[in-house]
Amino acid sequence: MQAPAPATLTLMALLPLLAWRAYARFRRMVGRQRLSRIRPWITLMIFPVLLVLLTYAGRTHVDRLWWLAAGLAFGAGLGVYGLRLTHFEPTRQGLFYTPNVHLGIALSLLFVVRIVYRLIEVYALKTVASPELADFVRSPLTLAAFGLLAGYYICYAIGLVRWRYRVLAAKRLREASAKRD
Repeated sequence: MQAPAPATLTLMALLPLLAWRAYARFRRMVGRQRLSRIRPWITLMIFPVLLVLLTYAGRTHVDRLWWLAAGLAFGAGLGVYGLRLTHFEPTRQGLFYTPNVHLGIALSLLFVVRIVYRLIEVYALKTVASPELADFVRSPLTLAAFGLLAGYYICYAIGLVRWRYRVLAAKRLREASAKRD
């Protein structure tokens, strides 16, 4: 019996992690959740860094970077639309929000389908010997999909931070006026 190739072992090791991340992303996109003080800021730090790295890696493929920019713009538009459809709840227990179910499912499916396609492309079809960041920027579809998700998450995180700030500012104002009375 032949030993599995290192790429196959890597895939087998990564599949549970990818399944767990897909499940966590799906749960975050469709259910009511408490607004974290930190999570939107993490999004606002990580996605711009990833965008800069992708842009740097793709600097020799400027024509393909337009796909990233188009995905980013469309994703930002989806983020604004998603914020309008989000149900926000300031309660005594904390700040909660419920993202739109349909938009959440669509973006989660896009994420899962793109990962599955990339795994099939790399491991089953053997089109790429060893996947690297440079391979990632060669695919306009991958750049557009990443731009869409990055634009959505950045815009949505900005909206969450702004909503949290407005709610807390209104609370401080109410408390200050109650102390004066």
